[in-house]
This record gives sequence, structure tokens and C-alpha cells, in this order.
Amino acid sequence: MFGVTSQAERPGHLERVAESPTGIGDAWTWTALDPDSKLMCTWLVSDRSSEACDAFMADLASRLAHRVQITTDGYAAYIEAIGNAFGNEVDYAMLVKDYGTDPSENRRFSPPVVLSESVRVIEGVPDSTKISTSYVERQNLTMRMGMRRFTRLTNGFSKKAENLSAAVALHFMAT
Repeated sequence: MFGVTSQAERPGHLERVAESPTGIGDAWTWTALDPDSKLMCTWLVSDRSSEACDAFMADLASRLAHRVQITTDGYAAYIEAIGNAFGNEVDYAMLVKDYGTDPSENRRFSPPVVLSESVRVIEGVPDSTKISTSYVERQNLTMRMGMRRFTRLTNGFSKKAENLSAAVALHFMAT
């Protein structure tokens, strides 16, 4: 089983410039984690486009030798990308979480709370007890805590996409 997700910090991964040249702007980190071994099977620093999703899933599929179960967040581009990369040789479920705030608490700098979850089986017969993105979401937190450029509400950011890609690669190779 693999948990797959992508994350970004809109206001600061890469410096914003008016009429941004290539390599400047928002960047997303796509990650695929095996929850049993905690192995990060692949990652990609790119934009959040269907083309990036296709490339990410094609890379993941090229690294796997047998049928797997994949759980993703609710990003719609995963459906076509996983279909293109794995065909019908995958057990795939999408876990969509609805987030909100607790009106009874002062949560200005707190993360939103999960109000509800819904599971959508996309392909195959995924084991319902293993449909989860929790491990990969925890890995995303580890990335945030381990790399200053992912810390929220700070001035730490990468000036170039290639610098962010190198930092992410070093993070995964060192952990």
C-alpha cells in the first residue's frame, strides 16, 4: 500500500516576482510513501499540474514490480494519472477530508480540524482497513519540521526551484 500526496506553501517556497521567469513561483512536493517500511519511494518538486501528476505517477509505477494499493488525497488529477501509469493493475482509493475551524476556539495559527472523511474507490478492490494518508501526511510534517524552507509563516524559502529540489533530495537521502 502506498500513501500519495502533494504539499506546498503558497506564500513562500519560491520567491514571487511580477512576470515570474521559469523556476520562480509556487512549488509543490509530491511524495509517495510505503507505510510498512516508511520508505519514500519517489518524490518530485514541481507545480501542481496534471502533467506533473502524470510524471510523478509514471515514475512511481516504474519503481514497483507488483500490484499495489494506493490511497491519495482528493486531487482530481490523480485519477487519470494513476490510470495512465498503472492501468487496472492497482487497488486505488481516494480519501477526501473536509477541513474547517472549530468556532468555539481561538485557532488563528492552528491548523484546521478534519470535519469529515469520505472514501471513494476508484480502481480495483482496496483493503478498507489500509485506506489512509496518515503516514504520508506525517512524513509531510517531518519535512516541515526538518527543512526551514517548509516552515509556515517564516521568511525561509528557496530562491530557485533547483535549490528546493536539492534540499528535498538531501532530506530524503539523509533520513
